[in-house]
Amino acid sequence: MRRDVFQAIADPTRRAILTLLAVQALTPNALAEHFEVSRQAVSKHIKILNECELLEKEQDGREIYYRFDPLKMKAVDDWLQPFKQLWESRFTQLDKLLDKLKSE
Repeated sequence: MRRDVFQAIADPTRRAILTLLAVQALTPNALAEHFEVSRQAVSKHIKILNECELLEKEQDGREIYYRFDPLKMKAVDDWLQPFKQLWESRFTQLDKLLDKLKSE
């Protein structure tokens, strides 16, 4: 089954993994040290993130290092764009209302 980026970021553990990997490349064992779940559970999350093409992996001897590949997150940003415009419009309206109330 092919997963999409929205499934990947739906889980808080996977979001935490992405946050860690955005800072530096890590091995699965190094990632597992940051969570109170088994190494196998972290590996399953890595597998899903990898299927969603959110990770790049690099082999260094016997170790595999994973790093975050932010290109796929563009789909999320594109999807959020209309909502951002709506929020900004409403905040602008609220600012105007507050300014009006202050001046009265």
